[in-house]
Amino acid sequence: MEATAPLRIGVAGIGTVGSALVHLIERHGNDLAVRSGRAITITGVSARDRSKDRGVDLSAMTWFDQATELAADPGNDVFVELIGGADGTAKASVEAAIAAGKHVVTANKALLAAHGNELARQAEAAGVSLNFEAAAAGGIPIIKTLREALAGNTVSRLYGILNGTCNYILTRMEQEGIGFEECLADAQRLGYAEADPSFDVGGQDAAHKLALLTAIAFGTEVDGDSMYVEGISSISPADFEAADELGYRIRLLGVACRTDSGIEQRVHPTMIPKSSAIANVTSVTNAVAVEADSVGELLLCGPGAGGEATASSVISDIADIARGDRVGTFGRPASDLEPYRRAAMRAHEGGYYIRLAVYDRPGAFAAIAGRMAELGISLESIVQRHRAPRAAAPGQLVPVEPAPVILITYDTHEADIRTALDTIKADGHIADAPQMIRIEQLG
Repeated sequence: MEATAPLRIGVAGIGTVGSALVHLIERHGNDLAVRSGRAITITGVSARDRSKDRGVDLSAMTWFDQATELAADPGNDVFVELIGGADGTAKASVEAAIAAGKHVVTANKALLAAHGNELARQAEAAGVSLNFEAAAAGGIPIIKTLREALAGNTVSRLYGILNGTCNYILTRMEQEGIGFEECLADAQRLGYAEADPSFDVGGQDAAHKLALLTAIAFGTEVDGDSMYVEGISSISPADFEAADELGYRIRLLGVACRTDSGIEQRVHPTMIPKSSAIANVTSVTNAVAVEADSVGELLLCGPGAGGEATASSVISDIADIARGDRVGTFGRPASDLEPYRRAAMRAHEGGYYIRLAVYDRPGAFAAIAGRMAELGISLESIVQRHRAPRAAAPGQLVPVEPAPVILITYDTHEADIRTALDTIKADGHIADAPQMIRIEQLG
């Protein structure tokens, strides 16, 4: 094919992102042709419902009922997968496109987290690109930054707000003092959360994105299974009140860092200093910070989701292919990726916030402190929040209610914290499950 011939695109999945992609290519077609050196045109599409009104004109494009048929069709040069899901049609169609010698662009973090190593090897063997800028942090160009702009750096740590739904909920809870369930209901009503929000609020969505960023940043194979993942459903207004008094904000962070024993990956609610830049990222916005030896610390911030923002990243990948730019899927040849080696457990730098509902009875506080001391856990502070006494009729006994107690630890091992809390719970001095949130010391 001549270099000046149009680059022909087949798009599977004409939902929010797919429709936005069609619209943006129509709107910016001339600029795209100038910037990438050739015209870019969508020649074929595939989706489940041919009759659905998507707000864009698809009449000039060939319709395929099966995405795998579109993937293998000789009428396109690049296959764009916007179907979603780790397996099924998404995986089959991407493999079909690679087998047919076509470049692939995908926004599917679940697919890559589960099968990225295998698909990268297939793409490399076929001599085609497998690009996925839209799969992590939406419109933020974090993949290109890690894969290309920081090629001359050694990354020591990256962390970020990788899920807009969780950030919206946590922001509302902090600013308005309302509970998780109420915030989640509002997020669903506004379209920020799915009808089944468990993938987002449980932390799995952020974990998939972190697994991809970790592979690029540290040159390892993708491993989405070897990380600790915790969601935000247990966070309460009481935790935000305590965080505010301590000078912190609560955010769901994905953190990956290089250690002497391997790579550490984790996703969980985190208390971060109000003075840190990422603490001021609110609502559905995403942000990713990268710490590297040559540039110091970078912070990329922007829309983590949305049709046009995500489609913008898809177009960036398409433009690279149109220009002939090829980079290894994860920044280097798939054969050069190191096996992922999970870091050995170490003391968490920054300590932990612990909230307990302690029964007001003699010896309770001493017993709790003793359990911590048995495991070598040093406490920086203990704060008891007294409840206002309840009124009672004459002669009526008022049941003793547990009082909130806040513990802040020094650096310690998480396994020791969890063992101590299990023992404290078994001792019968606390009501309800303990709340534990890591404190992260960020720049």
